[in-house]
Amino acid sequence: MLELKDVNLLDLQTSYMKQDITTQALCAALTPQFQQLADEVKACLIYSRVDQLDNAALDELAWSLHIDWYDSSVPLETKRRLVKDAIKIHRCRGTPYAVEQLIEAYFGDGYIQEWFEYGGAPYMFKVITTNSSVTGDLAAQFTKVLDSVKNIRSHLEEIIISLTGEMETYFAGVMHTGDYLTLEQVV
Repeated sequence: MLELKDVNLLDLQTSYMKQDITTQALCAALTPQFQQLADEVKACLIYSRVDQLDNAALDELAWSLHIDWYDSSVPLETKRRLVKDAIKIHRCRGTPYAVEQLIEAYFGDGYIQEWFEYGGAPYMFKVITTNSSVTGDLAAQFTKVLDSVKNIRSHLEEIIISLTGEMETYFAGVMHTGDYLTLEQVV
């Protein structure tokens, strides 16, 4: 695939025009200008280059996209994930799906468990993740921005970090049978 920065304007001309001295001179003068313009166009393509943007550019982009759940103090990769998922979350704000997108952005994985699934109080929910690197600070950042994504009537009950592991377990049992004798001294 030919890129714009590699295009030579003279190559785009007809064989007759390639022989014209004026056309050759114009193409020689304009080709570097178009190649420079091709490099500058990349700076305009912001949303498609989210993975290459720095903190300041991501903060500005989040502001311009009205990402209310964006927190500028989170790590760079989390910021990138929040910006990438912004349009999806805007479309389904107030739904469990939007909350799960936020969970994935902050924790990497996880899901919500609603009150009727675990027998809790009405309109409560739990966030469950298997990411063992979730810290108290990260959970606090998550809860701070959660209100801008979830529906108003629902409330977070707790965040559960579910860890599983394998280990060898041994069970043993003992059964003892016997008689009890009571000895009394006769006087």
